Amino acid sequence: MSDTPTPPVSSDQIDWETFERGKYSSRFRHLTRAAMGERPYRVGVAIEELPPGKQSCPFHFHMLEEEHVLVLEGECTLRLGGERLVFRAGDYAVFPAGDKHGHCLINETDKVCRYVVIGENNPNESCVYPDSNKVSNRWLGERYDRAATREYWDGED
Repeated sequence: MSDTPTPPVSSDQIDWETFERGKYSSRFRHLTRAAMGERPYRVGVAIEELPPGKQSCPFHFHMLEEEHVLVLEGECTLRLGGERLVFRAGDYAVFPAGDKHGHCLINETDKVCRYVVIGENNPNESCVYPDSNKVSNRWLGERYDRAATREYWDGED
């Protein structure tokens, strides 16, 4: 714990960071990191921009973390479970922890979509990726193929 309060930050003074990998791309300002530095945090907030023709991240759901998205400008497609929904400025969605309906954003327009993401930062999080049939465990820092499931007593004899 710090002996001094955390002062506010101006979001437009935070440098944009860019992530790109194939069809996945975003530009973001990580507000929490700008305000708190490298100190541990429980809830993270970022402003993100999703370029035309790109997807925010792999389709996934969280076991322990809740995530919120509020669209500020533009529109994109919210892939939510088996549905594809138009997600435009002013729209808000919450993805509760343990809800087994995957989510991701896809920009199928010709303009940038800007939104705020608020999410927990649980060191014990497990995340499931239905499209690629993997699961990740943050605490272990590992990802696994879900096709390799085993019974409780397998290998214990």
